[in-house]
Amino acid sequence: MQYWQKEIETMPHKELVEFQLKRLKETLHSAMNSPFYKKVLSDSNISIEDIDSLDDLQKIPFTTKEDLRSNYPFNMAAIPLRQCTRLHSSSGTTGDPTVILHSAKDLDQWANQVARCMYMVGIRDEDIFQNTSGYGMFTGGLGFQYGAEKLGALTVPAAAGNSRRQLKFIKDFGTTCLHIIPSYATRLAEVMSDEGIDPRKDTKLHTICIGAEPHSEEQRKRIEELLGVKAYNCFGMSEMNGPGVAFECKEQNGLHIWEDYTIIEIIDPITLKPVPDGEVGELVLTTLNREAMPLLRYRTRDLTSIIPGDCPCGRTHRRLARFQGRSDDMIILKGVNLFPIQIETVLMQFKELGNNYLITIDTVKNSDEMLIEVELSDLFTDDYGVLQTLSKTITRQLKDELLLTPRLKLVAKGSLPVQEGKAVRVKDLRKFN
Repeated sequence: MQYWQKEIETMPHKELVEFQLKRLKETLHSAMNSPFYKKVLSDSNISIEDIDSLDDLQKIPFTTKEDLRSNYPFNMAAIPLRQCTRLHSSSGTTGDPTVILHSAKDLDQWANQVARCMYMVGIRDEDIFQNTSGYGMFTGGLGFQYGAEKLGALTVPAAAGNSRRQLKFIKDFGTTCLHIIPSYATRLAEVMSDEGIDPRKDTKLHTICIGAEPHSEEQRKRIEELLGVKAYNCFGMSEMNGPGVAFECKEQNGLHIWEDYTIIEIIDPITLKPVPDGEVGELVLTTLNREAMPLLRYRTRDLTSIIPGDCPCGRTHRRLARFQGRSDDMIILKGVNLFPIQIETVLMQFKELGNNYLITIDTVKNSDEMLIEVELSDLFTDDYGVLQTLSKTITRQLKDELLLTPRLKLVAKGSLPVQEGKAVRVKDLRKFN
């Protein structure tokens, strides 16, 4: 077994906890220089001396996205701005954006974190790594760029979109690895098919890193089949730097979250109390190695669970289960709580269906209804009887999964809007008073 940093990645659990506690106290010292956290800790009558174990972290109030927005732009900073090297920010479509500051040390540590993830799935310095994520304020582009450079791979900063140019680069440069969001991976496979390109014969692709949007295990397997690659799930968020927070190893039995960088908690999103390993709850993260803008007990809104037990890969850092959606993305329909990922899991089981789908929720005759439109694949033959049977089979499986019956509409390939960025899967047209 090969490791990027064997001593850290295989550190015994007891030593890892002691390491985390030491870094937590250092993080609290740093956070006291932030106007926001200085007030939070003072109002809560919490001092660093009160933290004797990782369990004592629960004495500290949660940090939320609303806190970041209300302290926009720099009130969360723990060092002077002249010592900051870069900032990233989320979109501000619903108000002020969230801003994350980085020092030069923060950026170097982030690059190391991403390099560790890439090395774990077999990417090496002889690989040619093409990044199809957007650059700029979005962290996916620069995060993987610096990680790949730290690893020593030749990098192709192709950025997002322009599928035919992406394919030209893949063929001409001999690209072996991609960073790509799942919905765009399936779109790129469609363009390859349209152009008569066989990814197994006409490219050198062998590994792709997928993330940035929810996707099912079925979609990952479909991507692997379409592109002839191994696809590894990654998790990141701008508040925690960006990509590299957690990553699958080659065992693909959960995402290792790097506990030398982060303390993880899983809480019930309603009661805010911790839940046991194996039980789904909301992921809460505390940074351990960021000096410009540490975050304490940040509520990610992502729903997951800690996988009990050890991983055969030998890494001792705990594993997160596949994310089941977000607590704030949950759809409540006719009293039923559901997530878009549940629908995708059903749809991706049918080879007769394509990769593009749209969920629309609206009020019809004073009753909320769900319409699921999904494109047919090239494998489907235009037979009305077969179409009816297929529709009934899918609807029945959706009902079993969702505990309600949606309206299903199977449409011809190319009928739904093509999206080369993050896919918009849900349109909720209901008007809430």
